[in-house]
Amino acid sequence: MTGGTLILHRAGPGVTVQDEGRPYRLAEGLSRGGAADRLALIEAAALLGLHAPVAALEMAMLGCDVTCTAPTRLALTGARMAADLNGTSLAPNSTFWMTPEDRLSIGAARAGTYSYLTPAGGIQTSEIIGSRAAHLTAGIGKPLQAGDELPMGEDPDPNAPPMILRVEDRLSGGSVRVMPGPQSDLFDAETRARFFATEFRRARTGNRQGVRLDAEGPPFTTQTETLASDIIQPGDVQMTGDGVPYVLLSECQTMGGYPRIGTVIAQDLGRVAQAAPGTSLRFAEVSAAEADALWRSEADQLIALRKSVQPLRRDPHDIPDLLSYQLISGVVRGDEQGGTG
Repeated sequence: MTGGTLILHRAGPGVTVQDEGRPYRLAEGLSRGGAADRLALIEAAALLGLHAPVAALEMAMLGCDVTCTAPTRLALTGARMAADLNGTSLAPNSTFWMTPEDRLSIGAARAGTYSYLTPAGGIQTSEIIGSRAAHLTAGIGKPLQAGDELPMGEDPDPNAPPMILRVEDRLSGGSVRVMPGPQSDLFDAETRARFFATEFRRARTGNRQGVRLDAEGPPFTTQTETLASDIIQPGDVQMTGDGVPYVLLSECQTMGGYPRIGTVIAQDLGRVAQAAPGTSLRFAEVSAAEADALWRSEADQLIALRKSVQPLRRDPHDIPDLLSYQLISGVVRGDEQGGTG
């Protein structure tokens, strides 16, 4: 059975379908792609009680207006965007019910960059090379637009109540851990020390391939004049020819010739992806052994997050028809027919 269709009535320029991407395709010249903030997909799976992440709408800086053709639960995770269902505000990192009579409106980002709207049954568009994710750099898929209709899978637990998940803030920049890589020693000790002591600002230049970081002071250069192209991956911190750092994200190329001072550990890459232009970021050096000790599989992360999910308790001020609810057993509104005098 299918779970109906999600219909877009408005879409920002960076709305795409994303899932966990296409790992193990480097030999074919295809980077992993998938969600820019993978943890947001895992959080959605935890909220919806799923055993693995599913395909969702990724919205960069600006959301969309949608309706659906069948009742379903959805989760809203990642960047905090102004979101309301029929005019009632929705809590971030929570689930909610949506019926064909409802209209969901998601506006601009208030904190962070990438927000995710995940139906409980996932978006069920056709797979291309084992994934539903758009990979615009590789020419796979396209940005969504008004009028697009996306099939959804059936909600596996349609009677589940709304849930909420309190998450650690990764939308406001802060400290990002970096482990050394095979080219770290191309930078002298003074340059490496200055890199880790510098406060960077996320530049306006950036997309799903990577983001540029600006800072005061001299460039971060090496003494190496020529460097053979090498395999690169999301998280690598490349220095361009003018010594400006770029952190590579999910749609980065597979080969690059710029020197890399290190690699952002997987747990912190979402913090970089979610940094809006102007956000402050600092790098903290960790050893490869420390990075390995910090690593957790996405399956283990999902198990841990599911333990932290709680029922969503609505604020009475957000319930327009509060007086129609029987809040305490035995209490009535007073306008019932047939009452005793």
